[in-house]
Amino acid sequence: MFDVVTFGFACLDVFVFYTKTVLSNKKNLKGVFLPLDEKLEGSDVLLRSGGGGGNVAATFVSQGLKVAFCGKVGEDFAGKFILDELGKFKVNKNFILKTTKKRTNCSVIFTGKEGKTIIPYRGASGDLSFKEIPLKKLKAKWFYLAPLSGKLKKDFLKIINFAKKENIKIAFSPGKSQLAGSEIKKALKKVDIFILNQEEASLLTGISSQKEESIFEKLDEWTEGICIMTKGRKGVSVSDGKFLYKAPALKIKTIDETGAGDSFGSGFVSEYIKTGKIDSAIKFATANAAANIEELGAKEGILKKGMSWKKVKVNKKTLI
Repeated sequence: MFDVVTFGFACLDVFVFYTKTVLSNKKNLKGVFLPLDEKLEGSDVLLRSGGGGGNVAATFVSQGLKVAFCGKVGEDFAGKFILDELGKFKVNKNFILKTTKKRTNCSVIFTGKEGKTIIPYRGASGDLSFKEIPLKKLKAKWFYLAPLSGKLKKDFLKIINFAKKENIKIAFSPGKSQLAGSEIKKALKKVDIFILNQEEASLLTGISSQKEESIFEKLDEWTEGICIMTKGRKGVSVSDGKFLYKAPALKIKTIDETGAGDSFGSGFVSEYIKTGKIDSAIKFATANAAANIEELGAKEGILKKGMSWKKVKVNKKTLI
């Protein structure tokens, strides 16, 4: 029996560092421009594994939970790199499928002092179909659904229905493409923890991101579970339908925000599994995300079991 089985994509993140750039602010456009037919010198290169399904699995394992990841990679260097890194975290890999039809997902991340630009390739992860998932073998207390793409983009409800039938609790962090259509509201009736960022919450409810309590009023109508809305450097707000919890973000030096959402969501769920307390889960999730973005890479810096961490103040008010 696993404490958590995670679903989502896995990818190889290739960080390419630059120093000399051609910049433009013409018509308020800012960016890093790579001239065609020219060779620009990079200052360094770094390989890391990323992808929501693998990222959240790393936090759960680091907090002492028994975890399996269900996903798909290609039979290539990137796939081996990802499997090796998940192995180092002691994530169970028995439910990661391999394919020769597509290459492993990969993102090239040009990064420097002006910012970063990401060029993603969405490959093998999107090739995983619902029929390929050995659901009956996934004995677990929790399912964590990170953003799903490709063939599973519209089949997330089938996974949630299975979990509900088997009395498996569900944490759901959808991608933008999953917020449209009737499936999302059907899913919300069955999830225990629902995780969105501020932009996604506004998109789903059709309510301005500035009208926070109105957003939660709508979300609380749709689900009996816990709703989380992350707000980047402005912190987080969480509702359980009875109380609204708010906490600021920790003030730190940001190095890389690539895995911040994953480290927050999995941090919240891991602490909630242990304590059943929303305020404790918010405090740990905030610290885990902060520790992550102080390092380069979506799995770097995440807190290990027993480590000390800074605690934010959580404010709680009764919802009317």
